[in-house]
Amino acid sequence: MAIVNSATLNALRVAFNKAFEDGKAKAQPQYKAVATVVPSSAKSNTYGWLGQWPRFREWVGDRVLNSMKEHSYAITNKDFESTVVVDRNDIEDDTIGVYSPMFNEMGYASDVFPDELVFPLLNAGFTTLCYDGQYFFDTDHPVNAKVDGSGAVTSVSNAIIDAGYTGQPWFLLDVSRSLKPLIYQDRKKPQFVPMDNPNDERVFTNKEFRYGVDLRANAGYGFWQMAVGVKKTLGYQTLWDAIGMMKGFKADGGRPLGLGKGKLLLVVPSSMEQLALQLKERENINDGTGATVSNELRNKFDVLVADFL
Repeated sequence: MAIVNSATLNALRVAFNKAFEDGKAKAQPQYKAVATVVPSSAKSNTYGWLGQWPRFREWVGDRVLNSMKEHSYAITNKDFESTVVVDRNDIEDDTIGVYSPMFNEMGYASDVFPDELVFPLLNAGFTTLCYDGQYFFDTDHPVNAKVDGSGAVTSVSNAIIDAGYTGQPWFLLDVSRSLKPLIYQDRKKPQFVPMDNPNDERVFTNKEFRYGVDLRANAGYGFWQMAVGVKKTLGYQTLWDAIGMMKGFKADGGRPLGLGKGKLLLVVPSSMEQLALQLKERENINDGTGATVSNELRNKFDVLVADFL
């Protein structure tokens, strides 16, 4: 029988923390492939610069000062926690080994938790607003004919939707720029916190020691022009259509953004993994009409099978 004292509790704290860190080391989070990590030092961050694409002009006379468009798009940080309760009897009976896998899994879960915030944004993008007041994936994003916003507005689509399609959506992203299509806002990284004072009221009344992890963060949308959401069967021609759509995106003033030719990422659920890899790797492919053609898409994009899509 183990004696519950400071030395015992200190040893447990070290062991549980090590199991937690070992679990983190096993994780392979995916969110950094699609989201820019933005450090946060406040309750929320307002991204007023979204919608402003820097450009150059001939320097004639004084500089033209381009102030950032004032968008009210903000991401508010949220609190998240995970807690494991250890019964004092298990410590006294020296059976605490059963808890190590739980702390190991807690470490793993904390490292992949950003994936749980980031990737569901893609599916939600068809019904969730981004910085311009439209859904992130929408058919009528406003693009102005003039940089200063005084020109005619054209509606631009970054969504391909087949009304009869009932499968899961898939997504083509340009992740070649400094800012990726999604944003992960990091306020406080996961911290392992022990509540193991033997004089704590919880220990006295319930014989429970508590060990938890907490963090503050949230996720949101960046530039819609860097993403095309598709609710249509994944295939050779549809993927080409998505690439062509992205290549046609322009900033206010009509300047081409040069997207769709850098590092492209096809993000799919696990049910589409085989087909996505065929489109990426096969030398010949069915073009959707029943004809077999040379696969011009071969190795032109990477595939990410998202765990939390």
